[in-house]
Amino acid sequence: MRMIRIALGLVSVCASVACGAGLQPRTWTVDGVRREALVHIPDTAKTTAAPLVFVWHGHGGGMRISAWSFPVQARWPEAIVVHPQGLPTPSLLVDPEGKKSGWQQKRGEQGDRDIRFFDAMLKSLKEEYKVDERSIFCAGYSNGGMMTFLLWSVYPETFRAFAPCACVSLPVVQLSVPKPAFFLMGETDTVVKPEWMRETAARLRRLNKCEDAGKPWSPDTVLYPSPVNAPLAVLTHSGGHTITLGGKVDDIVRFFKEQLK
Repeated sequence: MRMIRIALGLVSVCASVACGAGLQPRTWTVDGVRREALVHIPDTAKTTAAPLVFVWHGHGGGMRISAWSFPVQARWPEAIVVHPQGLPTPSLLVDPEGKKSGWQQKRGEQGDRDIRFFDAMLKSLKEEYKVDERSIFCAGYSNGGMMTFLLWSVYPETFRAFAPCACVSLPVVQLSVPKPAFFLMGETDTVVKPEWMRETAARLRRLNKCEDAGKPWSPDTVLYPSPVNAPLAVLTHSGGHTITLGGKVDDIVRFFKEQLK
């Protein structure tokens, strides 16, 4: 238990450091409920059109852990980066009573409170800053990856590309518009079974009309070209239920930037 407390303390310290690195807390009131996020705003965002990236944490996580473990703001400081905070939400796999923070998984759940939260954030950021509306991206880990898929299904034309990580796309979440996507999975994931994620990757290849044969894109990533300009990059690492720090986020940012060319 002592080692666990020490580990959690180190995570908390690292998260606090990340919060101090150009991230500011923001709040919105959505349907009478206070919602919050950590937001990185480039110094030039008032005068120069900036990319916008939403990063959704996993179930039981939070915006501070997301800012530390999925540090898009450090890899792409020219972008506006938003790490939203979830509310207590049931999860059939890990939290059926809904005691921990998370996101709705399909349309209509929780009164669509998280979709409405996204709407409020996007509206206010576009009003306050010069957002490049052709360069809006969405990424997420685990339950946050499922939120990413949900936003893909609801607002496909809003986003340039997506990066759902360590998650599955539920059949009830209908994806109908091909979009560039970066999909990450772990070979030893014990929370989201690798076979489920392989089926999700196959579903994305079909949706994006990708070529059957992929080509190496990074040491552990295969890129499947698409004749409809919706390439799919599939990164398979040897770890478990994690995005693995550092280089994997670099790859996601690289992929997002490539979609702007």
